[in-house]
Amino acid sequence: MYQLIRPMLFLFPPETAHKIATGLLDVILKMPLGKSLILGLFNYESPILEKEVFGLRFKNPVGLAAGFDKNAKFINSFSNLGFGFIEIGTLTPKGQPGNPSPRLFRLLSDKALINRMGFNNDGVDEVVERLKVRKSNVIIGGNIGKNKITPNEKALDDYLICFEKLFPYVDYFAVNVSSPNTPGLRELQKKEPLMHLLKSLKEENAKKPFPKPILLKIAPDLTKSQLDDIIKITNDLKMDGLIVSNTTTDRSGLSTSNEKIKEIGTGGLSGKPVLNKSTEVLKYIRKQIPDIPIIAVGGIMSANDAIEKIKAGATLLQVYTGLIYRGPGLIKEINKAIVKSA
Repeated sequence: MYQLIRPMLFLFPPETAHKIATGLLDVILKMPLGKSLILGLFNYESPILEKEVFGLRFKNPVGLAAGFDKNAKFINSFSNLGFGFIEIGTLTPKGQPGNPSPRLFRLLSDKALINRMGFNNDGVDEVVERLKVRKSNVIIGGNIGKNKITPNEKALDDYLICFEKLFPYVDYFAVNVSSPNTPGLRELQKKEPLMHLLKSLKEENAKKPFPKPILLKIAPDLTKSQLDDIIKITNDLKMDGLIVSNTTTDRSGLSTSNEKIKEIGTGGLSGKPVLNKSTEVLKYIRKQIPDIPIIAVGGIMSANDAIEKIKAGATLLQVYTGLIYRGPGLIKEINKAIVKSA
């Protein structure tokens, strides 16, 4: 069904197409038998897919990556598409508009996107109000970051605000220090500031009667030395898990012309071109830390890509750009492939 409407959606700018697609899904779900139609088309269940990870029971390992539903507006709708979990955000203490448009670009020949959204979101308070009244019981991750105007030396305050306000309403946290679209944010991936940030969040978490999993989301552009620092921090702090990886700033190997890339400008690249880079990071970390849960995201455009991530050491999976190019049928395709390969 999605393949029939995708050519029309791609006639619009990406952000407009996103609004149209989500609005269309809402309309279908409100129609008589609409929910049954969507569930029949896109859901696939099997006991083989169920797994317990960092204390949470997932009905399947395929999740929606952060950025697709930043403001938790579509949790109830997206939960009908067969996802095992949904990650909202990135959220900041105060709402912010993000970077000026245009800020999201399709690279059709590469099956990729470049985005420089800049943590555009409604702010944690408004999102909490939506989470309070959500109807779906799908597992929710809260991806948290800092406001653009917050200097790095005050970044911890922003992360703690989001952590405290979201705590009653999400099932796990993803700490985002790896987006390339907030000035200076990736500096927080360095050893000392990262240790301080994660240790402080862990200490606050430990004060809760029932602590929740905290995962670190990293970039695919880290050097071996930087990865080794993150591995040490992960071990020292006994982190609950990692998300590997965010978008890349690398532009090598693209079929899109250099002129077009230059015209688009800065931003994080996602989709097919990031698959190998993110998978290599995944393999490296898995070799050093055999037991930690890892959510693999980056370049999953097919069931084969998903199986490749699992073989490389992924515990769970997330899709974003693949959903835009392939549609929600990709979720079912991946789940069926996992069952078949079991």
